[in-house]
Amino acid sequence: MPETPSSHAPRAAAHALVMAVVTEGRSLAEVQPRPFLALPPEGQARAARLALATFRHKGRADHLLRTPLRKTPPEIVLWALRLAVTEMGAMAAPAHGVINDTVGLLNHVAPKFAGLGNAVLRRVAEGLPQDWAKAPAPRLPGWLRGALQNAYGSSVTQAIEAAQEAAPPLDLSLRGPCPTGLEGQILPTGTLRVPAGQQVSALPGYGEGAFWVQDAASALPARWLEGQERVLDLCAAPGGKTMQLAAMGANVTALDLSEARLSRLRTNLKRTGLGAHVVCADALTWRPDQSYDAVLLDAPCSATGTIRRHPELPLLKTKDGLRALRELQAALLDRVLDPASGLLKPGGLLVYCTCSLLPAEGEDQIAAALQRHPRARLVHRPIAGVPADWQSESGPIRTRPDYWADLGGLDGFYMALLSAPQ
Repeated sequence: MPETPSSHAPRAAAHALVMAVVTEGRSLAEVQPRPFLALPPEGQARAARLALATFRHKGRADHLLRTPLRKTPPEIVLWALRLAVTEMGAMAAPAHGVINDTVGLLNHVAPKFAGLGNAVLRRVAEGLPQDWAKAPAPRLPGWLRGALQNAYGSSVTQAIEAAQEAAPPLDLSLRGPCPTGLEGQILPTGTLRVPAGQQVSALPGYGEGAFWVQDAASALPARWLEGQERVLDLCAAPGGKTMQLAAMGANVTALDLSEARLSRLRTNLKRTGLGAHVVCADALTWRPDQSYDAVLLDAPCSATGTIRRHPELPLLKTKDGLRALRELQAALLDRVLDPASGLLKPGGLLVYCTCSLLPAEGEDQIAAALQRHPRARLVHRPIAGVPADWQSESGPIRTRPDYWADLGGLDGFYMALLSAPQ
């Protein structure tokens, strides 16, 4: 593909990001196309914000494009138009600059469609911002929407969808005192919440490792293990919970199957000055030298609770992969709770969590595990700042994107604390 003029660079990089996700079937965090890498940090931050917004508002953009587009153009063109409509509609960018840059982009990636893009976008711009506001709110894929309706009802499902359309604020876990100049709101659970759309590496304290990015819900499970001496963090990358445990004084072993993901964990540990023993291995077969006081298992899952932060996921996840994920979750639970594995001391603590809204990956998974391991027990332990109605009588905690809506919401998580057999 020819080089794109520098004036178009952030928009071209956003388009490259989107197309990499669509064509490679990987998340935004995993793709790094050349136009994106060529930008300075502030340009990368702008491109990423636009790509995220485009995935988030795809439904509204398609609604506005439906009438002026007589037939669907190639994907590379359609996503360029979605980017432009989103930037004009959701981000209130001036139409003239957006349209000119998009036409320039199309002249590079699909020259035959540059004229069409110009005409379509000018027609869409005539009705903004009113048409954007009146467009139907995006809905989750049918399979996921149905599962959530079965679990929580229609009104809660609609509230979750509404929460996922809003750009989430930026949540930070602090290593110590809040750095001077870093302003935000301290949530009841201790997370520092700052407004969305900021460049993380430019925030005060970043270079000194004073914080790491971690959604408020993701920061809860490790809190159950405060005071534990030796902790095994399974499926640990990219390392938010590992750093929490290390900051609480634990001797942490961070294990993950992916060396690429572990490289991010090592980078995060180095920046924050926190220590952990990092192991690249399969949790289903790895054996430690000695058992641990506690294990934190953040199991691989559908990630349906993180769509507010990863709006591209509905394009990547399907119902077909759920069975394999549930089988893996069960196998990991069995591995930890089996005394023969040597992972967990008798009477040790296990935290099981998933960033999923589906009971099949949370409540149902733990219920089945307790049937297979009847000597294990659920532990009811409140976490400071967590509302009582988020926690069941038996102990597990469930968070949803529509919780704390007035504070900006939070990811959907399920977490359970278990005591292994003595």
